[in-house]
Amino acid sequence: MSVTTIEFNDVTDDRYGGKAAGLAQLRRLGLAVPVGFVVVDISGPGAIEAAAERFVRMAAAGAAPVAVRSSAVGEDGADQSFAGQYDTVLGVDSVDAFTAAVRTCAASVHSRRASSYSGQGSATMHVVVQQMVDARAAGVVFTADPTTGRRDLMVIDAVTGLGEALVDGTASPDHIVLDSRGVPAVHEVGEVPVLSPEEIADIRSAALRAAEHWGRPLDLEWAIDRSGKLWWLQARPITTLPGDLNEMDSPLAGADHVYTRCNIGEMMPGAFCPLTASVSGYAIDYAMQMTQVVARAQPGYEKPWLQVGYFYGHMFLNLTEGTALSSGLLGNSLEQFSMSICGRVVDELQAKPPKPFARKLVNTVRLTTHALSAGPAIRRLGDRIAEFRIPASDDPRLIMRQLESGVEQYCDITLTHVRSSSRAAVAANILESVLIRQAAENGRSEDEGRAEAARLMAGASEVESALMLEELDSVVRIVAADAAAAEEFLANEPDRAVGTLQAADSLGGRALRRFLGRHGHRGYRELCMRDPSWAEDPGGLGAMMQVMLRSALDPAGRGAVHTRIEAPRSGVVGFLARLARGGARGREETKSKMALMAHALKLGYRHLGEVLAASGRLPDADLVFFFDRGELHRVVGEEDIAGLVQCARKRREALAFQELLEFDDVSVGRPEPLVVVPLQGITGDQISGRPAGRGTVEGVVRVAKSIVDARDVQRGEILVAPVTDVGWTPYFTVIAALVTDIGSSVSHGAVVAREYGLPCVVNTLVATRVLRTGDRVRVDGDRGLVTRMDEPRTAN
Repeated sequence: MSVTTIEFNDVTDDRYGGKAAGLAQLRRLGLAVPVGFVVVDISGPGAIEAAAERFVRMAAAGAAPVAVRSSAVGEDGADQSFAGQYDTVLGVDSVDAFTAAVRTCAASVHSRRASSYSGQGSATMHVVVQQMVDARAAGVVFTADPTTGRRDLMVIDAVTGLGEALVDGTASPDHIVLDSRGVPAVHEVGEVPVLSPEEIADIRSAALRAAEHWGRPLDLEWAIDRSGKLWWLQARPITTLPGDLNEMDSPLAGADHVYTRCNIGEMMPGAFCPLTASVSGYAIDYAMQMTQVVARAQPGYEKPWLQVGYFYGHMFLNLTEGTALSSGLLGNSLEQFSMSICGRVVDELQAKPPKPFARKLVNTVRLTTHALSAGPAIRRLGDRIAEFRIPASDDPRLIMRQLESGVEQYCDITLTHVRSSSRAAVAANILESVLIRQAAENGRSEDEGRAEAARLMAGASEVESALMLEELDSVVRIVAADAAAAEEFLANEPDRAVGTLQAADSLGGRALRRFLGRHGHRGYRELCMRDPSWAEDPGGLGAMMQVMLRSALDPAGRGAVHTRIEAPRSGVVGFLARLARGGARGREETKSKMALMAHALKLGYRHLGEVLAASGRLPDADLVFFFDRGELHRVVGEEDIAGLVQCARKRREALAFQELLEFDDVSVGRPEPLVVVPLQGITGDQISGRPAGRGTVEGVVRVAKSIVDARDVQRGEILVAPVTDVGWTPYFTVIAALVTDIGSSVSHGAVVAREYGLPCVVNTLVATRVLRTGDRVRVDGDRGLVTRMDEPRTAN
C-alpha cells in the first residue's frame, strides 16, 4: 500500500513540495514548528480518507483547529514561490471541514492562475496540515531586502493577530528594516508597536540561523502565540533577488580605513560593471599607488585595491592610505588633504605619524618635481594612444593578449593624468589657502575667501571641456540658423535627428562630423567599459542637442556667458591664479586623453564579446562586461564555464539595483549604502554646500539623478544632480545654476559652471534627496547656500 501521509521528521527532500521540505528543515534546526503532517499526492486513491483519519487523531490530542495548505511540487522552490497561487484554508476544526479543505487545495492545482503563473501544466499536489497558532502577532521576515536586493538588510513586517491580514492587505503592518548589526534602519510602527525589541531580536537570530543553514536568503513566516512563544510556519528561498550586490567587492584594505565617494564619484559616477572595475578602477588605483611611491609614502606598487575600493558596484577612494602623503610632505596636513578630496575636514580620519623635516623636504621636492615635470609625458600621450591597435582578430586569445597590453598602456596614461591633476590641485589649494587667510585677516569669513578663489580660477582659456562645449554649441547654432533644418531636427526622435544631420551634406552636417571626429570618444561615464560614447549613442547626444536647440531658438535664451575676471591686486595671488587656471587646462586635456584610451579599450572588449558570442562561449556579447579580467582568461579558454556564465548573468541583474544605492560621503570600514527613507517633508529651508561658482539666481529645480533624467531639463531651470561629468556639460548652456551632492571647487562641474557664469554649489551631500523637481529655490554661489522658497510649483 502506498504512503498517504508522512510526518515532518520523515521529510528529507523536496519530493513533497517546497513547503513541506522547508518545515522539515526548520524542525531539524531546532526551531519551533507547529505539529502536523503531510498528505502525499491528494489525487491518489484513499489519500483524503487516510488524511481525515490522521486529522481525527490530531484533534483528539488537542491539536486543532488546523491550517490546510498546499505543498505542490515546485512550490516554494528556488526559482518560483507560487505565493498565493494555490488555496489555503485556516481554522479547520471538524472532519467535514477538513475534507472540504483538502478538496479545495486539490482543486486549486488546476486553477488558471496557477498554470498561468508557472507556464506549465498541473503539478502534483501534496498538502501540509498544521495546528493553528493562537497568534498574538504574526508576519514575515526576509533575510535580504527583496526591494533593493541588499543582503545586508533584514525586513520584518508584523501585524496583530493572524498573518493572513498581512497577506491579503487588510491590515497595515509595522515595517522594520534591520542593518547588518541588527539595528533598526527603518522603524515604521503604529502607536503601539506589534513587536518588542526582544521579539525582534529573536526573529532576527532564528532567521539568520535558517538562512545560514540554507546557504541563501530566505522568506519566512512566523507567529507569536498568547504566551509569547515564537513559532515558524514556513521557509522558502527569496526568488526575486538579483545576484549578490557584494559578490565582486574588492578586498578591504583595513577594517578601520576611511573610504569616500568624493572626488572619484565625479570621475566615475554611479555603479559600474565588474570589467570597468577591473580595467579603469585598476588603472586609477595603480596610478595613485605609483604617486605614493614617488613621494615615498609606500615602498613600491603593492597589490590592487589599496588606494581605490570597489564596493556594491561603486568606486571609492581610500583616504586612510592617502594620508601617508600628507604626513610626509611640507606644508601639508590631514585637514588640507581631506578638504581637497571631500570639501570638509574628515573627523573620522586619523593622521599618520609625521615624518622628520629632512624626509618631508626630500619627499616634497620629489612629488613637486614629479607633478610639475609632467609636460613631456602629456605631450607624448597622443603617440602612446596611437600605438594601441583596437583588436580586429577572430581569435579570442589573441584579442585578450592585445587588450592586456592595452590595459598596461592605460595605467601609464592614467598616471600621467594623475600627475597633471596633482599639478592643478597644488596651485588651486595654495591659492585657496592664501585667500582664506587673507579673508580671516580682514575680518571676513572663510567662505568669502573660497568664493574669491573660485572667481579667480574662472576664465582659463583653451580648457578642453569648454572648447568641446563651444564646438557642440556651434553645431546647434548652425542648425538653429536654418529654420527647416531646425524644425526637422526637433521633429525627429533624438537618434534619428543626429543620424540624419550627420549624413547630410550641409554646413550643420559637416560641423557635426568634425565635432564627432574630435570629441566622439567623450560622453557620460566615459571611463566605463560598457557605456557608449557620444559617437555610439546618437539618442543621448540627440536629446542633449534638442534641449540646446530649443534654448537657442528661444528669443529670451541665453548663450554662454563668459565673465570677465578682474585682475587681483596682489602679484602673488595673480601668479597663483594663473597657475591654477593653467593646471585646470592641463587636467582637462589629460582627462580627454585618458577617455580616448578607455574608448579604444571598450571597443576592443566589445569586439571580444562579439567573437565569444559568435562562437557560442557566451549567450550574448554584452555579458563580456560582467567578468573581471582574470575570469576573462578562463572565458577565452576551453574549460566548462556554464557556472561562470550564470554568475555573470546574475551580476548583470544586480547592476540595476546597485545603481540605485546611495552612500555617505565617507565611511569607516566597508562602505554600506544608506537606507533611504521616503521624506515626509522638508525640515528647514536651507541646504549648505561649498561655493564653486559665483552669483545668485532664483529658479525652478530639475532633479536629475542620471544623464537620462537630464533630458527633460528646460531653459532657465536649476539642475540638481548627484555629480556631473563631461557628459552633462551641453546642458550648461541651458540651465541657470548647478547644485550637486558631491564635488569640490576644482571638480569638472564647478570648472565648467564658472566658465559659463553659472552660480554653482557643490558638496551639499543631500540636495537630490531633499529637493524635488518643481521646487523653487535660490542658489547663492558666493556663500554655498541653496534656499527653498515658500511656494514650490509644478514643473512643466
